[in-house]
Amino acid sequence: MFEKILKNVRNQPPLVHSITNYVTVNDCANIVLACGGAPIMADDINEVEEIIAICNALVINIGTLNERTVASMIKAGKEANRLGRPVILDPVGAGASTLRTETVFKLLKEVQFSVIRGNVSEIKTIDSGSGRTKGVDANISDAISEDNLDGMVAFAKALSQKTGAVIAITGAIDIVADSQKALVIRNGHPMMSRITGTGCMLTTVIGSYCGANPDDLLLATVAAVSCMGLCGELAFARVEAEQAGTASFRTYLIDAMSRMDAQTLAGGIKIETR
Repeated sequence: MFEKILKNVRNQPPLVHSITNYVTVNDCANIVLACGGAPIMADDINEVEEIIAICNALVINIGTLNERTVASMIKAGKEANRLGRPVILDPVGAGASTLRTETVFKLLKEVQFSVIRGNVSEIKTIDSGSGRTKGVDANISDAISEDNLDGMVAFAKALSQKTGAVIAITGAIDIVADSQKALVIRNGHPMMSRITGTGCMLTTVIGSYCGANPDDLLLATVAAVSCMGLCGELAFARVEAEQAGTASFRTYLIDAMSRMDAQTLAGGIKIETR
């Protein structure tokens, strides 16, 4: 199912431009390299247009937001749209503050996004204009469960129709949807929430996969989400075997991504179409 997606990333390494946050920037760069892409981070308004012109995809992450970078995000996003490059949004903490929430809606107004990836509270904020995001984490009352899964699948499809973007809602259960089709992914491990940046890293992997596969953004996004979840499982298995901890888990997560291939993914993926 994903062999061509993964092969394109490895054989035609996409250059991924990220305007991201300083908490996770190094991990984001490293996991782009691990999955087969090449990272470049540039957020000065005087160079973002030149940088995106040589790149295959743009990732915008509002994790450590400030007014200077908002202008750069909009300028880079518009240029990426003009050039036909995929643009991926990570609305980190949307709903936690007025600045974050207003910035997300400004970005949505000015830039056409190819993919929007966030936790369930962030994605609900994009739909409603307000949310219950707990810092940069999802509110537990918003969590996707088997009981509300059908409703959340319908919600994701409707939001894709509204925004024109593939919607990726990630957590214990992941949903990736366009307006017509949704896939539910049950890969991952709870330890992924015990280190900083697994969501940010995933968004840059999505950028890499979409940059190498711009003609199939839904499948590229599903492949990225599935790979990241499976890498979490593989990393935890090593932690358990070695009686290690969260710092090792972070390293093993990137290790697993660097060794991921279609055969490994096919053997470990837990996915269904809705």
